[in-house]
Order: sequence, then C-alpha cells, then structure tokens
Amino acid sequence: MSGFDFTFCGVALEARASGVLYWPEAQLLAVSDLHLGKSERMARRGGQLLPPYETLETLNRLAVEIADLNPRTVICLGDSFDDLAAERALEQDSRDRLTALMGGRRWIWIEGNHDAGPVQIGGTHLAEVERGPLTFRHIADPAAGVGEVSGHYHPKHRINLRGRIISRPCFLAGNAKLILPAFGTYTGGLPTSSDVLVDVIGRDGLAILTGRTARAMPLN
Repeated sequence: MSGFDFTFCGVALEARASGVLYWPEAQLLAVSDLHLGKSERMARRGGQLLPPYETLETLNRLAVEIADLNPRTVICLGDSFDDLAAERALEQDSRDRLTALMGGRRWIWIEGNHDAGPVQIGGTHLAEVERGPLTFRHIADPAAGVGEVSGHYHPKHRINLRGRIISRPCFLAGNAKLILPAFGTYTGGLPTSSDVLVDVIGRDGLAILTGRTARAMPLN
C-alpha cells in the first residue's frame, strides 16, 4: 500500500493507506480510535453480538505498519479501547500482541472519551502531546491554534466509483487542523459533509482516502 505525502503546518507527513499518520523526521507514528475490545463491550452491555476477533485483527494491521516504519514513538490518539473495562478484559493473546508492539519504543496513550483515564498497561498516559509545531489530542479544540492533530470523528468520504457510491475512511487536512480516520476494525464513521467536520476543517480542505492507495481529493 502506498501513502500520500503532504505538508501540514510546515511539517512533512505521510498519510498511510492503512489510516496511520507518519512523521518521518521525528520517526513518529500516530493512530486513532483503535476501539480495542468493542465486541466484548457490546456483549457485556447486551448489545449486538459481533465476532470477537476485531482486537487481534486491528493489532495485526497496526503491526504491519510498525514493522514497515519502525517508529521511535507511537501516539494513540484516544479511544484506543472501547471503554476501560474492555482493556481489563483483553484476552491474553491480544495483550501479548500489544505488549510486543510497544517494546523498544515510546508509546503514548492519549485519553479519549471512551477511555478517559489511564489504562492498566504500559506506556505513557497523557491528555495531549506537543511535538514541535504539532499538538496531538483526541478531539479537535475550536479554540486551539494551528498544528492540531486529532481523531474522534471517524471521518468518511463518499465517492462515485464507476457509478457506485462508496464511503471510505479518510484523513481530513485543513490549514490549521488534521483529523485522522478511525483505525479500529469495528468502527463506523461521520460523513465529511457533516457540519461539525466542515466547521473544524473548512470547505477548502483535503480528504485523503484510505484503501489500497492513499488518494487525496478536495472536499469541494
């Protein structure tokens, strides 16, 4: 899979086709909304029963990116777990897989609205992180300045593919703010035409679609 290279607030970044963001100069990988343990959480709360394999599948896809890029730092932009109880309920094979991915690098958990509090696992637990001109947090802050990188909204962009309308997870890049797609296997999405996303990004931003190839297109 190939990525899309772009510059955001003076920083050269790569939007990977998988949905992770890579900052080559800093050797930093950012990923958002893993929602690990979603099937367990839904079953626990009496919701729809889903095949309980999404956690390992999500971690295995992340492992491909980590093996390819070998980042020094990984920042998970919140909602890494579907709730705090889902982290405690992780199967041992999933916990072992995650521990192996974290080994040998700095791993930062940003608090999300689903996992607002430190999980009982290694790494550093922070509300937000500043690196150079960029600030990494879970939800875009309307009052924040330029250089904000966030997740939370699970943006998806609709395109016409040979007469068929499809919706793909995407990055949203504006002049001041960048929103990552959800990386988790069982995650829905918010259309890029939604007022909340237009308000955050503006109408002159880019949607960078994920898939086999990361492909950018204007929002208008």
